[in-house]
Amino acid sequence: MKEESEGAPGVRVLFACLGLYCGKTLLFKNGSTEIYGECGVCPRGQRTNAQKYCQPCTESPELYDWLYLGFMAMLPLVLHWFFIEWYSGKKSSSALFQHITALFECSMAAIITLLVSDPVGVLYIRSCRVLMLSDWYTMLYNPSPDYVTTVHCTHEAVYPLYTIVFIYYAFCLVLMMLLRPLLVKKIACGLGKSDRFKSIYAALYFFPILTVLQAVGGGLLYYAFPYIILVLSLVTLAVYMSASEIENCYDLLVRKKRLIVLFSHWLLHAYGIISISRVDKLEQDLPLLALVPTPALFYLFTAKFTEPSRILSEGANGH
Repeated sequence: MKEESEGAPGVRVLFACLGLYCGKTLLFKNGSTEIYGECGVCPRGQRTNAQKYCQPCTESPELYDWLYLGFMAMLPLVLHWFFIEWYSGKKSSSALFQHITALFECSMAAIITLLVSDPVGVLYIRSCRVLMLSDWYTMLYNPSPDYVTTVHCTHEAVYPLYTIVFIYYAFCLVLMMLLRPLLVKKIACGLGKSDRFKSIYAALYFFPILTVLQAVGGGLLYYAFPYIILVLSLVTLAVYMSASEIENCYDLLVRKKRLIVLFSHWLLHAYGIISISRVDKLEQDLPLLALVPTPALFYLFTAKFTEPSRILSEGANGH
């Protein structure tokens, strides 16, 4: 976009609005008359259009955007459940209540995050559409017209997909610190005093890690999360079934916990498939969900050839 100014009489000097994400902010509007400011950073909740004007983010998030936010919301919940199970012990009866509490914390944090986001007070957000990977890293595209002075045009071009995750993690952490210690102190009687709060201590470590991961790799995660879900869910399902020495359908059905783990992985498989296909053509993409049970069935059919129980026993004996 060009800015016009008067030089010598009868001569117009044209200045370019430099930078991929620099734009002009609307200062005044009266009917059809619009007055824009100088080229610079767009306010929060706006991004530049093709004409280098800052336009408000008024679109609804696409299905893929919601799936990305769902993935980022699932990460702390899955980690909570993993560490609760890890530190609770097999004889502890408190694990189920802690699992439910973690689910409640993350669900409430998600609801509160949506309510405080623009527009405030409704379970709905307005957003700007993600066009390319660089939209997540606008700080890397600040122009330097004279190679000395930098024009800072850093703003959230993917509003609010970048910052809303940080807000959600903050609410998760606050709710955990308010609810979980009281619950653990009352019901985790089967654990030693030093073990009761280890799942909470673990959260104090993984929340900063998740925050840094979103800050640095948010854009990469946005494009890669469907494949991450599929790969990790396949690996963890195989590891769980081999560690539990599940070699046939009877071993799978003998405990309810194993079925819960299996169905949870099937949900993750379906989530990943839907995220990859984006369900652009419903009649073509939905049959792909029939592939969800395939990894578990393949494991059960081939377990007799690998004998996971024998491998585990040999590993325990040091062979």
